[in-house]
Amino acid sequence: MPEPPTLIRRGRLVRIGAAVAVLLALVAYVVVQYVFGGKAAPRCQVVSGNGDGASYEFGAEQAQNAATVAAVGTSRGMPERAITIALATALQESGLRNISHGDRDSLGLFQQRPTQGWGNEKQIMDPAYSAARFYAHLKDVPGYSRLPLTVAAQRVQRSGYPQAYAKHEPDAALLAAALTGRAPATLTCEGRTADEPGDPAKVRAALVRDFGRGVAPESARGSTLTVPVNATAGSAEGGTGQRGWELAHWAVAQAATLGIERVSYGGREWSATDSGQEWRKPGKSIEDEPRTGAGTGTGEVRIVVGQ
Repeated sequence: MPEPPTLIRRGRLVRIGAAVAVLLALVAYVVVQYVFGGKAAPRCQVVSGNGDGASYEFGAEQAQNAATVAAVGTSRGMPERAITIALATALQESGLRNISHGDRDSLGLFQQRPTQGWGNEKQIMDPAYSAARFYAHLKDVPGYSRLPLTVAAQRVQRSGYPQAYAKHEPDAALLAAALTGRAPATLTCEGRTADEPGDPAKVRAALVRDFGRGVAPESARGSTLTVPVNATAGSAEGGTGQRGWELAHWAVAQAATLGIERVSYGGREWSATDSGQEWRKPGKSIEDEPRTGAGTGTGEVRIVVGQ
């Protein structure tokens, strides 16, 4: 007895659906092979410095942009709360990706609009510029640090969905604690670095772009840059130790783009060639020490660029 036409159609739909799924999986595989040379995109992770088990995993591009947003804020004397507000806003508006599209003429990390006076397209697509503009507007909000995050962000963004910022606050707070240096050794990235050899000059330029000329490395021997730690030039809320961890975490977050191979500070080292998933201390596991406080301050952060 022949099958009913309805069953035949359902069988065809199932086969077509399975074929489409296989095709999509193949396309995704080819894209990964083409873009990353057979390697998955590197991932980064930030963990809580309070020992409560909270963590947030994100991509290398997001880490790079988050580090820039935080550095631009602290270089302007903005407190950690301001960094949290900025990061939560960028997470909602763009997923911390520097996108060239959006609602109407919205662009970049914060989806700022050229027609609304935020700058021209080229400026807005510069993460350092767009972050600086966000902080300039936030600073003009009376009592922003005491306001709920959704209210403070909305006073700057004028979004149609102001409550959407709230869901990003926990992750943004973890990022801000690490990227301002308050929670030492809490940000790591996987070990894949840039395909091209690193360039110390590009690392120096990126440091100056994000932090200002006060952090330009005082020396560069071959592939190693030495960045002096000056508390007065960094975060408004911490001392030298916190400033050092701010710079060290920034370097790790930028590693995939700038070809950074190793970062050392406070007797600990992150290495891209050693999985890049922890800060090692010679002779002692990182888990043996608490991550609270600003850590042991030293006079310099060492950044080794891959060759």
